[in-house]
Parts: sequence; C-alpha cells; structure tokens
Amino acid sequence: MNAPLNQLRTRFLHRLAACCLLAAALLANCATAGATEAGWKRFKQDFIAPEGRVVDAGQGGISHSEGQGYAMLLAVHYDDRPAFEQIWQWTRKNLQVRSDSLLAWCWSPETGVKDKNNASDGDLIVAWALLRASESWQVPDYLQASRKIARDIREKLVHKSAHGLVLLPGAEGFHKPEGDSINLSYWVFPALDEIGQADPAPEWEELANNGIAILQYAHFGRWKLPPDWLLLAETSTPSNGLSELFGYNAVRIPLYLLWSRRETPQLLRPYREFWGYFKGARFLPAWTNLKNDSVDSYDASAGIHRVAQWVLAYPRTPTPLKTLPADKPGYYSSVLLLLTEMAISERREEQQAAVPAR
Repeated sequence: MNAPLNQLRTRFLHRLAACCLLAAALLANCATAGATEAGWKRFKQDFIAPEGRVVDAGQGGISHSEGQGYAMLLAVHYDDRPAFEQIWQWTRKNLQVRSDSLLAWCWSPETGVKDKNNASDGDLIVAWALLRASESWQVPDYLQASRKIARDIREKLVHKSAHGLVLLPGAEGFHKPEGDSINLSYWVFPALDEIGQADPAPEWEELANNGIAILQYAHFGRWKLPPDWLLLAETSTPSNGLSELFGYNAVRIPLYLLWSRRETPQLLRPYREFWGYFKGARFLPAWTNLKNDSVDSYDASAGIHRVAQWVLAYPRTPTPLKTLPADKPGYYSSVLLLLTEMAISERREEQQAAVPAR
C-alpha cells in the first residue's frame, strides 16, 4: 500500500520542483524584459529620428547600414512593427540605391550617401532582420526583400580564397593581389545560421564553418586574440592599413559565438583570459594592440562590459540585466547592451524549451 503513495509523493515533488524552476525562470525573464524594454524605448528616443534614420552621434551624426540593421532586428525582437516598418522604409529609400540589392554603407545629413560601397555585415543583418520580420508578422514582401539581399551577398561577397570561403567586407577594395582583408566580426554567426531560410544554398554553412576555422589560427599578441581587421595571404596577419587592434569590431565575435551556440571553451579562452586579467581592476580596457600588447587607458563602455560579463560567466548564463546604466550610453554601447540581452534571452528560451517535462 505504501509503494503507490511513495510514487505519488515523488511525482508531486518532481512537479513542484519543476514549477519552482519555471517560476524562477519567468521571474528572471520578467526582470530582463522590464530593463530591456526600457532600453529599447530609450534607444528609439536617443538614436532613431522620426523618419526611421538611426543616428550615430559618435561619428558625426551619420547613418550606416549596420545601425539600420541592428535597429530593425531589435524592433522584431520587441514586436515593434511600426518602428520596424519606419526604419526599413528609410533604409530602402536612402541606402538601397546601388544597381544590386546591397546597401550603401554610409549616409550623411549634409551629403546623403557618402559611399556607395556596401558593408557586408550591415547587408547581412538587414537581410536577417527582414527574414525574422517575415516570420513574426507573416509579411511575404519582407521575405522577398531578405532573399534578394542574401542572394547578392552570396554571389558578390562570398569569395573562395586559399583560406577557404570568406566574406569580403565590401564589394570593392578588399580583394587585392597581396591578399584578402577581412573582418571576422562581419561573420554574424546567428544570422549565417538562419539566412539559408531566405536563400537556400550550401555556401552559408560552409562560410560559417570556415569563419570558426579561421578563428582557431588568426590570433595574435599576448592573449592570442583576433584583430579587428585581418589580412589573409600565405599567412594571416593583422591588417596594418586598417587596424592592428582587438577592439570595437572584434568585441562582437564572442557575442556572436555565444548567440549562435557555436562557442567552445577553446574558442572563448582568449577573450576570457584577456578580460579576466583585468577582473577586479578599476577599469576594463576597450582594446589591446596586438603588436605590442598595450591597452586602452580608458574604461570600456557599458556594452563591452556586458559582453565581457557573459564571456567570463561562461558556461553559465549571466544574471539578467535588471537596471540600465545610469549614464547615457552612446549608440554603439547601447546596441551592444541590447543585442547581448537579446541573445541571452533567446539562449535562455532555448534552454528552457529543451528541459524535458516530468
């Protein structure tokens, strides 16, 4: 007679524990949602003009395809369709002015389009945001627009090199006789993992896998970090003409690795050792020079701090952001903060969905 009672008691306790875990997760998600919803509202107020132009005040008030794409992606995440449509229509009208579907990378209030060359990360993020918007709101036109951009990225920017398939940063100026100049932070791994839904082709997976392969040998300096810009020739070296730093570009690499679930302890080790070296110090440098190991003498922005927190917390997911920084972050710091919280949220949701029901 006691056996059935014991089984019922055990089953009840299992269900109670599962409910407690779910409640804790929901409370954490609510805390995160409150802070990040406020962050999205503040971002719109501070950086998005009424016509849908994302303003990078730190670069003289210009707009660029990267910023438009990030804002579109965040608008989908926060189910803000009016903001998405406004941002996309400005982007389409003012940046999609080339003979292909790619975007001019830079627009200035004084001159309009400053450079018709594209930036492949901006193109990829815009295409990814359009794909997600088409799925969230069931708008076929968004999917069609995503497919056109993705196809042109694949046909014009994905290049077969001696180092395997690479993503050229732009259609002009990066493929030269001395080698290919690439930016590994342009490999937006979560976007590469999804973009095949708009443009089914084997190149996307091959490109993502080769980006991971390059990261395993393209590291330099004391902490063995990847540079913002890399020259791929017979060997790989930091690109002296562009940047020899691990800095504002490359800081996105570990974020994209974690977001896409492509991270490994080995891949994250350089970032953990660099940022961990300054744990407990008064500041966290925003960059290090990979040729002489010097570091920035100023504290990194709140966005870089947040990326570093996640990397240092690995394999745990960091505590959700409950409050926003008191100081008003600049455009790029705000983007990094919001993208990191978005990635953490998606990773938590995936982990919770993978927990088997009892």
